[in-house]
Amino acid sequence: MHNSGMDSHGFLFNLVVFLSATVIAVPLFARLGLGSVLGYLAAGICIGPWGLGLINNVGDILHFSEIGVVLLLFLIGLELEPRKLWALRRPILGVGGSQVLVTAALIFAAGWWLGARWQTAVVAALGLALSSTALGLQLFKEKNLLSTPAGQTGFSVLLFQDIAVVPIIALIPLLGIAGAGDAGGGASTPVIVAVVAGVFIIGRFCLRRIFAFVAATGVREVFTALSLLVVGGFAILMDSLGLSMALGAFLAGVLLADSEYRHALESDIEPFKGLLLGLFFISVGMAVDFGLLLENPLQILALTAALVALKATVLYAVARVAGLGARQRTAFALTLAQGGEFGFVLFGFAVTAGAMESAVADQLTLAVALSMACTPLLLIVNQKWLEPRLFPAAEMRMDAIDDNRNPVIIVGFGRFGQVIGRVLMASRITPTLIDNNPEQLERVRRFGYKSYYGDALRLDVLRSAGAAQAKLIVLSMADQETVNQAVELIRREFPNLKIFARAFDRGHAMHLMDNGVDAFARETFASAMELAIDALMEFGYGEPQARRLSAQFRRHDMDTLRRQVKVRHDEKAVISIARSARDNIEETFAADREQEER
Repeated sequence: MHNSGMDSHGFLFNLVVFLSATVIAVPLFARLGLGSVLGYLAAGICIGPWGLGLINNVGDILHFSEIGVVLLLFLIGLELEPRKLWALRRPILGVGGSQVLVTAALIFAAGWWLGARWQTAVVAALGLALSSTALGLQLFKEKNLLSTPAGQTGFSVLLFQDIAVVPIIALIPLLGIAGAGDAGGGASTPVIVAVVAGVFIIGRFCLRRIFAFVAATGVREVFTALSLLVVGGFAILMDSLGLSMALGAFLAGVLLADSEYRHALESDIEPFKGLLLGLFFISVGMAVDFGLLLENPLQILALTAALVALKATVLYAVARVAGLGARQRTAFALTLAQGGEFGFVLFGFAVTAGAMESAVADQLTLAVALSMACTPLLLIVNQKWLEPRLFPAAEMRMDAIDDNRNPVIIVGFGRFGQVIGRVLMASRITPTLIDNNPEQLERVRRFGYKSYYGDALRLDVLRSAGAAQAKLIVLSMADQETVNQAVELIRREFPNLKIFARAFDRGHAMHLMDNGVDAFARETFASAMELAIDALMEFGYGEPQARRLSAQFRRHDMDTLRRQVKVRHDEKAVISIARSARDNIEETFAADREQEER
């Protein structure tokens, strides 16, 4: 009944079901600390054929939702200018190539040993060697790992896998019993090379002119339509050649990466990408065939566990060779240990080409879906249970601090603490630098900074750093709760030590003031004020006047903050003070303008 999804009523019903499942499951799972991806997967299981049965046309929806993966790859391509892509060739080819080849070889050997046809074993090996680009990048983003070595190495691996889809799909018809002619229209290799080369040449010279022409109209929705048209056009062209739609979108992004329209394209595509990626994860949850799972539970679960274990082992080994730290290797390996969305396409294509039996494809597809569903859980287990036992803080050797007579201690030497430390050292005030992130310490030591591994929540570390004799301690850690706990400990144990702390927002600043911090800096306030000065100058204010107004605003904001701290637990009073303060500063600025005009 509802599973037709073809008429407008059916489409609207499906849309309401998807949105309802999303707004219920995703915030709930995020609040429980389980992540949004697991929320999407759970929502899909609940509304799918094996849950409430609200939507049954899983195949159609999964196919449609792959547009989210296509848009994701387009946005990734926009971040990679051809020169930057060339600069990444070593990690892409070295790390990514090693992972795919080693994983595929091991899976092929296992399949051959279990008695599968060699063609089936080859397809299974190549398909299962690929990880989920959508899931991997989303999890790296959720765990704040994208800018870390694990995230950068993971990106290189995923990019190689997306490129590897091209020869894999071209190979499948050659493995098929029916031959390439029955495989569904895949183009020959010379045709593929010619078309891709033509796309690069034409796109390089024509796309910018087309975007310039449309942008000149000033109609934003037409520009958005052109953005989607380019992505869809490139994706369909690659699909017509029997290649990956996502690869086509990626090529389109690379071609536009160094254009002046890059940021406009990102802002236009991002909302569509987010919604459709969510739909993709929901449809993966719906695609879990619990009927097949109930028929062969031990076989399917063993297959899934073996896949995840084998890929995690290979990824961990590759990460070790690439020089990642132990903590980074574990997160990297578990994030990419699942099968990928391209496996759904490859196995279906292989069945059509006669290169794989339908029953085997169904089992592998289910194993891939289950491996994707369990990945967020594995990361939670790693974060909550595995890491604390493998790297317990009590067992990690704290550095012996030999310059504990310095007047300043800086805890947390990341992007915030480094600025403070450099200013002090330039003024010949030597600080004692402490951080509890081994990878961060290794990076700053390469630049010649003498820093120590230690946990500021441990009293013995603070004493060893000279907290009893120091004049000032600067808390610039990246975690708000850690800063709060350190403030309580230091205020209790070292009452004469002045505390300067990093505040994350206005509410955190009030908390720090309430707990006796001597000074604080909101991490984005100063930089925002500098940009505000530039904005005032753009509207005709002279630099002296703009800086004077900025100084007035700083004093006014600090005075407002002091008043709000006294009533911080009374939201109405806080809002009332904010509104009154806004009126006062407008009057102050108006008086300043009148005086300037005289």
